[in-house]
Amino acid sequence: MTTFVDIQDVTHVYARAEDGAPAVQNLNLTVREDEFAAIVGPSGCGKSTLMKLATGLQFPREGTVIVGGREVGAPVKLAGMAFQNPTMLPWRTTLDNILLPLEIVEPHRSRLRKHKAEYVAKAECLLAQVGLKGQGHKFPWQLSGGMQQRASLCRALIHEPKLLMLDEPFGALDTFTREELWCVMRDLHAAQKVTIILVTHDLREAAFLADRIFCMSARPGRIVAEREVEFPRPRDLEITYSAPFASLVQELRGHIAQARAAA
Repeated sequence: MTTFVDIQDVTHVYARAEDGAPAVQNLNLTVREDEFAAIVGPSGCGKSTLMKLATGLQFPREGTVIVGGREVGAPVKLAGMAFQNPTMLPWRTTLDNILLPLEIVEPHRSRLRKHKAEYVAKAECLLAQVGLKGQGHKFPWQLSGGMQQRASLCRALIHEPKLLMLDEPFGALDTFTREELWCVMRDLHAAQKVTIILVTHDLREAAFLADRIFCMSARPGRIVAEREVEFPRPRDLEITYSAPFASLVQELRGHIAQARAAA
């Protein structure tokens, strides 16, 4: 399978770091095309830094970052992003919030006015896929937190990204809503065929959603363990109560405990 994200021997130091210590060091990671990868590790290990490097929001001091066959030297236009906070603009309807990336990203920006109906239909289709059919006219403040996060996923996918970066997207939600959105994300990945990198502290979330899980060390971050997830797809929530699933979660917890102890 083709490698889509290739991070090789990367070290990155933030300019604002008073001690000059790297956030990540000798970081190596490859993610295959259409793969669902999850990144886990102790707090402050550089998970979000990895996300910024893969999308061109930061550039490494050493090493190379290649996405879609090209070395990253500018923000990656083929990427979509969703965060823990949906950050919906309160003065725009849900539909208009979803269409927002099309006002920025080419070639959609040049096509938007002339092909508005086409894009609206696409947004409505995405809303239906995430269980928000008929909700596009509502404003964010009329939606629950879980509904806003569903709309945020639609916004991240509206411009047909080849890479979807998810930074703790369900972390602020209650357990039941979070698990509902795991299933939404599972179904979106199956339907969209997009490469996904999920950054999460939730080991159950990583084990349920991912094809492969990478565990990072404490800062400076690097990959200390890599685990293929062999549960067949599509996965139902019942699998999270099985002994093999619990064993995988415990294994991941052990890697992170070792990483913290070594810090």
